Amino acid sequence: MKHSKDALLDYIHFLQVERQLSKNTLASYQRDLESYIEHLHTVQGIENLNFVTRSNILLHLDELRTKGISARSIARHISAIRSFHQFLLREKVMDSDPTIHLDMPQIDQKLPRVLTIEDVDALIAAPDRSKPQGIRDVAMLELLYATGMRISECISLDLNDVHVTMGFVRVYGKGGKERIIPLGKSALKACDAYLQVARDRLQGKYPKTDAFFINQRGKRLTRQGCWKLLKEHAEKANIKKEITPHTLRHSFATHLIENGADLRAVQEMLGHADISTTQIYTHISKTRLSEVYKQFHPRA
Repeated sequence: MKHSKDALLDYIHFLQVERQLSKNTLASYQRDLESYIEHLHTVQGIENLNFVTRSNILLHLDELRTKGISARSIARHISAIRSFHQFLLREKVMDSDPTIHLDMPQIDQKLPRVLTIEDVDALIAAPDRSKPQGIRDVAMLELLYATGMRISECISLDLNDVHVTMGFVRVYGKGGKERIIPLGKSALKACDAYLQVARDRLQGKYPKTDAFFINQRGKRLTRQGCWKLLKEHAEKANIKKEITPHTLRHSFATHLIENGADLRAVQEMLGHADISTTQIYTHISKTRLSEVYKQFHPRA
């Protein structure tokens, strides 16, 4: 019998090597499964994972609800527990999968906030173009809105990933999956200006780096740095909506669909594995159309 903690380490190693999940996702899986195993051991007295039944898992989930854990977080726990047990079954550590008839809790799906096209214009106009940092920030905002890439993907870009002359960017998404996204004129112009005018000034005498976006110390721009700049420019642009690192991604997808883009094409550009994830943007588009109708139709 393999000890449950050893089985968990094997599973996390599998996620890291085979699935190539990010550090944050791995930490989240590990945290959820450690709490699950701890509950099995200390509360239910189960040491051997082969003895786990659906009822044992439900007891653990009930404890999470008692602690006031949200339905969304419980769904994440269930997902982690389910994939853990499926892994154990494949590895023949367990004889059966106790999660087969486990239901996901109902989650109220919140529609992501998106910017209007006027908001996007104001945001991109906010950086001070007389400074190299401002030229860089314009390129970063243009690139985020032009491609819908995640902030983490944006800061991971290297110089040879952005092809200004060819008009596309190569992005490495979740699990290291590569996708090619075309760039529009505004993004190409902004990236070209950044490379021609600003990047060398930011690099200065600091050690050379392959990173596309760099800070004032010549190092790769961090997620926190990028997020801070986004908030500063949103404030300067007088945008009252709450902005998150994903806001430009949501706006990119929504504006494309509002203008008649094919859902499959948007899915591919966003790097979604499942089209059901992309369909949220059709809901936003319909909600916004409904709001416009109510506001402007004389008989609404």
